[in-house]
Amino acid sequence: MKHLVILGAGTAGTMVANRVSRNVHHDWSITVVDPSPRHLYQPGLISVPFGMRKGHEIEHPRQDTLSPRVNWIRETVRGLEPETRKVTVGGSSRLRYDLLVVATGTGVHPEELAGSHGHWRKTVHEPYTLAGALALREALEDFREGRLVVSLPETAIKGPAAPLELLFLADEFFTLRGDRERVELVLATPRDELWSHPRAAAVLDRLLERKGIAVERGFQPAGIDGDARALLARDGRVLAYDLLVAIPPHRGAPFVAASGLGDGRGFVPTEPRTLRAQGRDDVFVLGDATNLPLPKAGSVAHFQSLVASENLLRAIAGRSLAEEFDGHASCFVESGWGKALLLDDNYDMEPASGVLPFPWVGPLRLLTENRLNHWTRSDLEPLYWRGLLPGIPLPIPHRMTRLGKRFPRTATAAHV
Repeated sequence: MKHLVILGAGTAGTMVANRVSRNVHHDWSITVVDPSPRHLYQPGLISVPFGMRKGHEIEHPRQDTLSPRVNWIRETVRGLEPETRKVTVGGSSRLRYDLLVVATGTGVHPEELAGSHGHWRKTVHEPYTLAGALALREALEDFREGRLVVSLPETAIKGPAAPLELLFLADEFFTLRGDRERVELVLATPRDELWSHPRAAAVLDRLLERKGIAVERGFQPAGIDGDARALLARDGRVLAYDLLVAIPPHRGAPFVAASGLGDGRGFVPTEPRTLRAQGRDDVFVLGDATNLPLPKAGSVAHFQSLVASENLLRAIAGRSLAEEFDGHASCFVESGWGKALLLDDNYDMEPASGVLPFPWVGPLRLLTENRLNHWTRSDLEPLYWRGLLPGIPLPIPHRMTRLGKRFPRTATAAHV
């Protein structure tokens, strides 16, 4: 018996486990290691602070999301030894693997924001955990006037659209409640542009301006003076707040960094086209655990899972790997008032106007906020539970196409 071990049962790990289990020969066992008893639909977190969703509505029992052919070990990974192909789980149990998938995601680390201790979930909040989103909901219920600041870290974050969505939905929330004129909304970002591609950044800039949301650019957070309710920047700027949503720095799993497989922040250097760990024939990486220059978003995990599953089956069969992953990312951005934007890009192409998913037909429109984008994003949740997570083949191409899109003549490419 040979063993495929998957570390992490989030979006990426679950999709790969279910897809491979459907096609692999029975002389292979498939084991997933994850301590959490429940699977969280992370795109749903942004709705919780505004009372649009309840916490229990965006969680399902973990055992309901995994195929019966997948063995789930409900333990925490304590160590990884790539040279001996062993994983330590729980107290001291050790798993041997022939192939390994690292899908351990990324986590928030509020302790890295100096001065924040003692203020989290009081006047300082984060929306990336269910407990954090619920605490922010309570804070917003009592917030009637003052300055609400959303601060971004210098590190890459999961759900990069979420801070923008938070501000757009806050604009709608306070307007409907009659408090918008008394509430100032501010985004503090360490970068000059709001998105990695200038065309998408320009669209988002116009939206923020239209909604009266101020932007502090080049604001690299150095810490918090919680007693004075002030956010401090490295260049000496001080941004006062009444309520702060400070997106904490993100890191990969600690054991990944300790194993030597990951970089200093716990993300694994990954071959961009095959999704194999650099320098390792027996390790694949996907989702937020990679160091690839991509949004840490659910759509990326989905597209990667299709390629990673195929390459795992190829590796099992002793065949060469397919260099099929093109960096495709489709990102919905909720803009409030029942509308949303849709951005679509990859390693080589920046977001363009046009339609998706079918060339010239659509029906979704890119780089334009509209109601159909919003309703499609909302309808993705049942599709996520019933189709995407189980790994059921769907007519959704994993590669980005130029067909049906209009690119500016000055478009630039990342060329990974």
